Amino acid sequence: MRSMRPEPWIRSVTTDQWKTLAAAMLGWLLDAMDVMMYAFALTAIRAEFSLSAAAAGGLASVTLLTSAVGGVGFGMLADRIGRARALVYSILVYSVFTALTATARSLPELVLWRSLVGIGLGGEWAAGSVLVAETWPAEHRGKAIGLMQSGWAIGYILAALLASAIMPSLGWRALFVVGVLPALLAVWIRRRVAEPEIWRRSRVGERQPLHEMLRGPYLRNAVAATVLTSSVLFAYWGLFTWVPAYLASPVASGGAGMSIVRSSGWIVPMQVGAFLGYVLFGVLADRFGRRPVFIAFVLGAAALVPVYGRMALQPAALMALGPLIGFFGHGYFSVFGAMLAELFPSSIRGTAQGVCYNLGRAVSALAPFVIGALADRHGIGSALALTSAFFLAAGGLILMLPETRGEQLS
Repeated sequence: MRSMRPEPWIRSVTTDQWKTLAAAMLGWLLDAMDVMMYAFALTAIRAEFSLSAAAAGGLASVTLLTSAVGGVGFGMLADRIGRARALVYSILVYSVFTALTATARSLPELVLWRSLVGIGLGGEWAAGSVLVAETWPAEHRGKAIGLMQSGWAIGYILAALLASAIMPSLGWRALFVVGVLPALLAVWIRRRVAEPEIWRRSRVGERQPLHEMLRGPYLRNAVAATVLTSSVLFAYWGLFTWVPAYLASPVASGGAGMSIVRSSGWIVPMQVGAFLGYVLFGVLADRFGRRPVFIAFVLGAAALVPVYGRMALQPAALMALGPLIGFFGHGYFSVFGAMLAELFPSSIRGTAQGVCYNLGRAVSALAPFVIGALADRHGIGSALALTSAFFLAAGGLILMLPETRGEQLS
């Protein structure tokens, strides 16, 4: 008698559910490509506009700050007009203004375009993560969000490859022109992706989701989630805004002394590790819970970052540690799309996720500037070590939130 094997979970997912995941994942992938193109162009932009490391980091901070505004705004818009429609508009915004970054001839123009890019970048996650969370079943929600988040690693790799292919011969401006391509994805989403049924059922009269979020049982969770995202996003942006510059900067500045082409060879393995981290986090979080898996990942990142920042003169060590930094330094992000969705009802879910995640992003806007200012004094490698403290803090802060594995959305 043959034993009955359980059906693979992949076969239980419907075509429409895969479509929503593809839409959000591709949006997030291209979001990453657009935002990380700035990180790869950072050295060239600093040279053309005569920027200090602190000023260059401050420009990245402007994009993060406006992305927080975009995340809150598009989160509220997603509650009002729908998750898929809000996703389309966010992709159009960041695509168009990334391309216009190539036209900047002065620092104020550069600030303007990067500010407008940020609005769309922040909005994509707010709309896309809710779209996936409300479409996929509870037992596979962590896996779906992990797959969605893995698009960031692919987009990061794509940015590295484009930078190494385009910048040496055509310069940084041509790199940003490529950023208009995600607009094509918006057309496909508008035609092929439907709004979640749970959102359509929740549309009863004129609601004020922000007011609902700030009272009753939701306020405590909103505050705790915002503090948590602030800590971990500060660590992330402080570290990964400056990793390409760390690899490409001269040894005298505390960097690894590689060219932009050579440093891309070290970035790609790191992002392969990130891809595996995102996906495996989702699988583990569905099995063991959101909180314990998150703690394991951020503690791993806290331990590895100071070591990585001290390996400037050891390329082999940088290559070996890169995938581990990518794995632990990215994978924990898969918690947010699932856990935040499980803390709030559909009527306020887009607003709540947009506010909690993006107020944290607003705080993290200080990170590129702070790390850049420290880099001016102590070298980039030493400055990166500061982010460990924020990873450690995040490991304790998640205990302020309840475990939500298996929660059915309402």
